[in-house]
Amino acid sequence: MLHRVAPDRSPESLARPRQGNYKETVVARYAEGRDLVVQLSDDPAATRVEAALLDAIDERTTVPVPTLVAHGRLAGRAYLVTERVDGEDLHERFVGLGPERRQDIARRFGEVLAELHEAFPFETAGPVSVDERGALDGGGQSVAAEFKAYAESALTALPEAFDDLRPALAAAVDPPPASRPPRLFPWDLRPGNALVADGRLVAVLDWGAPRATDPALSVAKTEHLVCRWYGTDTAPLLSAFRAGYDAVRPLPEVPVAYRLVAVTASAVDAQGVVTRPHYPERSGADAAAIHRDWLTEWLDGDAIE
Repeated sequence: MLHRVAPDRSPESLARPRQGNYKETVVARYAEGRDLVVQLSDDPAATRVEAALLDAIDERTTVPVPTLVAHGRLAGRAYLVTERVDGEDLHERFVGLGPERRQDIARRFGEVLAELHEAFPFETAGPVSVDERGALDGGGQSVAAEFKAYAESALTALPEAFDDLRPALAAAVDPPPASRPPRLFPWDLRPGNALVADGRLVAVLDWGAPRATDPALSVAKTEHLVCRWYGTDTAPLLSAFRAGYDAVRPLPEVPVAYRLVAVTASAVDAQGVVTRPHYPERSGADAAAIHRDWLTEWLDGDAIE
């Protein structure tokens, strides 16, 4: 397949980095010209949406994304090819940056999310698709119905370690709060899907499975993943993130129900395993305890606002 997109070049090496999602990734390095990243998937529709979104983000915003080279189907699988971006994994670098650099990164994430909200309005909510004209389309639901489905999915995925919190969580998120018209929800916008160089954000990666929903829900989740996840400098990072967002468009008020669902949805991965907050990462019972603390703080009204 590389011969299709780079017919005049042969890669010097191929590497398969460890990935935490449903895609298989191969990095092709060349002696001359840009290196390429190939992502293979068994879901052609999802790959088509991600390709359309990458192109649209590049066209409509200043958000740094890898340049799309090609996408299509080959031997029964979907492929997406982008240029490789030079940079370091922000997840590994974030806590090692100085406080001012961390705040700069948080502010940039706020700007990124606000630009995406400004550039991608939708008429309906739910999983984003591509219509017959190749345009991105909402999921056909109301914002309230989308939030309810997202919340129920997040609550159902919680393992037994959270059973005692389920009744309070379910009560806190039902009925859904009053909502705004849907905007793009990049549900996994976080340092673990970003690259930095010289302390600057140089690429945001992994645009799979985008949704459309109340912009306040994606503010809640991105704030959590950027400003609370690493357990350091929460208040300054929140201030920086919100200033970045507000510099692009007015920051929406975020209901506590959205905060709770953001934490709940971030506590378990697609395989039902408790995710690993902080860096160095915490795992097992320690990780579950951190997520429980975050949920309890929001339920009790003790979380840092």
